[in-house]
Amino acid sequence: MDPEGILAITFIFGGGSIFLLAISPVGKAIADRIRHGAQPLGAGGTEPEVLNELEQLRADVGELQERVDFAERLLAQKQAAGELKEGGT
Repeated sequence: MDPEGILAITFIFGGGSIFLLAISPVGKAIADRIRHGAQPLGAGGTEPEVLNELEQLRADVGELQERVDFAERLLAQKQAAGELKEGGT
């Protein structure tokens, strides 16, 4: 293929892609970022509600971890009891 044809295809598809990106929400977000720079998420740093929710999630994960450990111990005991029954008969 000749270089002019490759250049034309590149401009058609590349230009169309850039145009579609420019009118999409992602393109608008990129343009805002370029215009205004990086914006902080909260005006005063980290929001207290976010910190409270994070602490609650940590507590929930800790509780779930304890429950999984308990369930694993129960399963191990049942498997050990089943092995003893099979070996004893």
